Amino acid sequence: MKQAFKSIFNSGHYANNINFILLLLRLVAGVLMLTHGIGKLEALFGNEPIQFLDPLGVGATASLALTVFAEVFCSILLMIGFGTRLAAIPLLFTMLIAALVIHINDGIGKQELPLLYAAIFMAITTIGAGKYSLDYFLTKRMKSKTIQE
Repeated sequence: MKQAFKSIFNSGHYANNINFILLLLRLVAGVLMLTHGIGKLEALFGNEPIQFLDPLGVGATASLALTVFAEVFCSILLMIGFGTRLAAIPLLFTMLIAALVIHINDGIGKQELPLLYAAIFMAITTIGAGKYSLDYFLTKRMKSKTIQE
């Protein structure tokens, strides 16, 4: 009973758990965001005229291309953990634009999901990829090469 109480109110053992949770967070957020991006990728390269909102004033095609870059390319980088902090920034920006510009008049029901994604991408930008990532592998490899030289 005492052990159960301690485990419920334990603030966390980050050294043991954070790397797995970061991997899970990157994979779930990346895969789910990719599902949003695939349809936009098809629209970008499809035969139909592009009809996409232009919140930045760069044109519908450029806005769609930037969104596809974030939601497809950056999601893939996020999932494999390569350039993770950098890849999370366009995703964060895209979700903030979706919540605070595109859906500003639609109410919290439409803003909720992009704000949730934004919080996840902000956390990943701040914390990084964790141990189970290409970032970790490459950093470790570069450090070992530096030591050997």
